[in-house]
Amino acid sequence: MPSTQPVYLDHAATTPMAPSALEAMTRELARTGNPSSLHGAGRRAHRVVEDAREALAAAAGAHPSEVVFTSGGTEADNLALKGLYWSRSGRDPRRTRILCSTVEHHAVLDAVEWLEAHEGAEVDWIPVDGLGRMDLAAFEEAVGRSPESIALAALMWANNEVGTIQPVEEAARIAAGHGIPLHTDAVQAFTAVPLSFADSGAATLALSGHKIGGPVGVGALLVRRDAALVPVQHGGGHERALRSGTLNAAAAAAFAAAASAATAALPAEAERLAGLRDRLVDGVRRAVPEARLSGPEGRGGAGDRLPGNAHFTFPGCEGDSLLFLLDMLGIESSTGSACTAGVPRPSHVLLAMGYPEEAARGAQRFTLGHTTGPADVDALVAALPEAYAGARKAGLAARQSSIRTAGTGFTA
Repeated sequence: MPSTQPVYLDHAATTPMAPSALEAMTRELARTGNPSSLHGAGRRAHRVVEDAREALAAAAGAHPSEVVFTSGGTEADNLALKGLYWSRSGRDPRRTRILCSTVEHHAVLDAVEWLEAHEGAEVDWIPVDGLGRMDLAAFEEAVGRSPESIALAALMWANNEVGTIQPVEEAARIAAGHGIPLHTDAVQAFTAVPLSFADSGAATLALSGHKIGGPVGVGALLVRRDAALVPVQHGGGHERALRSGTLNAAAAAAFAAAASAATAALPAEAERLAGLRDRLVDGVRRAVPEARLSGPEGRGGAGDRLPGNAHFTFPGCEGDSLLFLLDMLGIESSTGSACTAGVPRPSHVLLAMGYPEEAARGAQRFTLGHTTGPADVDALVAALPEAYAGARKAGLAARQSSIRTAGTGFTA
């Protein structure tokens, strides 16, 4: 029977707003003032933004001057990749190469592919192993091969689908040895695992508000003070002239409140979520022995997997079918990135990890957050056998129909 209240297990897509963030946003939405105005209301709004900048910097291990507010993680990634590429290639036309892992979020992949198609960039796609971790030896080899031709490198802090934590600091150190800036998308990692921009060695780092308990529509790009970027949009010279546009004081305040609360609770919350994740993994394996965990095992507090991520492939069924059947039973999950939801294709992450296409199509991601409890995990485990049986039956029927259609000589 469906749950009376839906069980939400898609926190990697977005997580409910934290009480402190909701309070901050509600308070500021009731006030007036453009942060760029010089009168009293403007100065008050400006102070709200600067307080938020300082709080966000403290949470991310950065200097306040390195925080550039954006509309979210996608804009932050685009500003970093395009801004670094144009800046670096503009100073030296030989710098046309981009080193990029094969498992990046589409906000990075699509921006890199756009630079390749429209700006003459040459992309070195760096492979990953079967757990989704970038091959550092391959990265180092690519850096050592004509480093003067490299504009930038990109490696996410943690994968949004399978939860694998990447060797960002090691990659940044290799790149920095040749003066190459590295961008990291830390949208999934921020407030989930310890993170310090200052210690990372990265030139730029992307964050998003709604992944951590803040509102949708606000994010930030951390930009090292010696990193040069060409802006993507122009207008009023806001945010170090890197991102023009009137700042959203209410969203910035809520983002900072969420970040402060989440980083203060990080050690205890990471331990709690890792325990729930292990309970979920064990339960799924009992309920559906055929299910295969994707990415590192990451038991307990192991630092190779995000604490709230459990990603499985279920043989013999389509991930979308399983998702809809779980949804009918009151369990809300995901087949992967919400940014590519509705597109019937296997995960590029799983394919890069060496999964056959058929196996990759059976993916299901369960991600936990601050509202998740043991009862949510138990509800999933209870619903899964029925949902999986239905999804397998639908998959078998679809394959038999395809075989019959192929036998007639017609295409469906």
